[in-house]
Amino acid sequence: MEEARRAALNRVRPIETEEIGLMESIGRRLAEEVRTKEPIPHFRRSGMDGFAVRFEDVAHASPSKPVELEIIEQIPCGKEPVKQITKGKASRIMTGGMVPDGADAVIMLEMTEEITRGDRAYVNIRKADTRGANITPIGEEADGGAKVLEKGQVIGAGQTAILAALGYSRIKVFRKPKVAVISTGTELLQVAEPLLMGKIRNSNAYMLSAQILSAGGEPLLVGQIPDDYTRAERMIYELLSSDADLILTTGGVSVGDYDIMADFFMKWGGATLFNKIAMRPGSPTTAGFWRDKLVFGLSGNPSACFVGFE
Repeated sequence: MEEARRAALNRVRPIETEEIGLMESIGRRLAEEVRTKEPIPHFRRSGMDGFAVRFEDVAHASPSKPVELEIIEQIPCGKEPVKQITKGKASRIMTGGMVPDGADAVIMLEMTEEITRGDRAYVNIRKADTRGANITPIGEEADGGAKVLEKGQVIGAGQTAILAALGYSRIKVFRKPKVAVISTGTELLQVAEPLLMGKIRNSNAYMLSAQILSAGGEPLLVGQIPDDYTRAERMIYELLSSDADLILTTGGVSVGDYDIMADFFMKWGGATLFNKIAMRPGSPTTAGFWRDKLVFGLSGNPSACFVGFE
């Protein structure tokens, strides 16, 4: 199986790219690496609701000897501080807020008590932490220009969050490969047709479509053909000249009298990479290429078809 995989991958070429909106990019593959434009975070960020202070002012605070500081500003998230923290001062700050200049620690709210005297507000600090406590410094999560996503990564929930945080409203992704699916066999019925004796409905085409979608491709159900070699050959050569990037056939790859795909791979003008794989189920899996376009012949047995695709 590994030999077969290598033989096929050696014929694979990179596909074209396209630029699409962020929401449309979910589930697609990145066509370029993504780097930060600025450090993350780009400001000193509070990790707690509490008070921004100078550590030297509160270093010896305790429940029995609290340190009183004057509150000079309220700093919610999204607001840039306007006042610097100086000796004996503190600013009320929310989680995610921008730490003001002069402050080098944030004391969590539970370790404080607010009081009012006249028209001024004060806070009693009952416990100090350490210098730098509860402050995320600039660039702690990522420096400016840091690579955060690799080329070729699938864009999932986490990648989407990163792209949004970095301001990417449009994303360069690889185009979805167009995968043509042909089902062979006189015994096949369309899904909506009534069941007839000796006939079965064409379930493989829909199974393969689901697998193609899950793998990031775009399935093209181009139809089904009876056990007619001339007709099958004509259809496949037409597809080889179409804009389909890959062709999958299901059925007709064994060695029976009506296994037309086995005959096709023996006579066609392309190069056959392999016509059997040492695996069960799915041994009659065939692959070849014609003018750098890959063609895979999968078994008509549903289990073998499924495994062959995987």
